[in-house]
Amino acid sequence: MEKLALLVRLEAKPGKEAEVENFLKNGLNLANDEPGTKSWYAIKLGPSTFGIFDTFADEAGRDAHLSGKIAEALMLQSDAFLSSAPVIEKTEIVAVK
Repeated sequence: MEKLALLVRLEAKPGKEAEVENFLKNGLNLANDEPGTKSWYAIKLGPSTFGIFDTFADEAGRDAHLSGKIAEALMLQSDAFLSSAPVIEKTEIVAVK
């Protein structure tokens, strides 16, 4: 069962919203290759605000994700399409349906 999660908030630079959305869509393939990532969601919160919500059974899975290919790609490319650094929050799951 998933006990841990990450909530990542991304704010696109003006005119770069499509690039952020495409980056997130392409991230799905990388997330599928991570056995410790139990679920992975790319979300749009507003016209220029996006997010990632992913879940993990344990800290090892979450740590592997934070040092994995999605995080690496995000950090390498974020200056090109984000107006500020990603906000990454480690969270705990209280209930799941």
